[in-house]
Amino acid sequence: MKCPFCGNSENKVIDSRISKDGKAIRRRRECLSCNRRFTTYEFVEDILPMVIKKDGRREHFDRIKIRNGVMKACEKRPIGMEAMEKIVENVEQACQEYQGEEIPSTIIGEKVMDELRNLDGVAYVRFASVYRQFRDVGEFISELKDLLNKDKK
Repeated sequence: MKCPFCGNSENKVIDSRISKDGKAIRRRRECLSCNRRFTTYEFVEDILPMVIKKDGRREHFDRIKIRNGVMKACEKRPIGMEAMEKIVENVEQACQEYQGEEIPSTIIGEKVMDELRNLDGVAYVRFASVYRQFRDVGEFISELKDLLNKDKK
């Protein structure tokens, strides 16, 4: 770690502690050359696979796209932001745990639907209708019947 003041790479750690949010380690350092102190943060690097879209394109995993889809499905429903963020976190974690450098978007979509199904039936059907691109009312009714049968079990 280079000193931000003099550029020397020799320093010592004076203090280490977990950050307030618990997602980083805060280290207080002292430069062995100029004796000035500075703070560094250490984070776990998130390694997410590339997403393979339905048309074959590849793009970087985008948490915001998932969040926007979940928020749209939950719009005007009695669902708090905390619950929606939890869904996004669960989907992101599943993608991190996925074995492979690439993940099909269909796996991500199915995971979102599973999470929404457990949270709110209406939000699930909203998301599913867009995600599965229902072509007619029959497909929509079929999905509703499946949802009702799973709720009975």
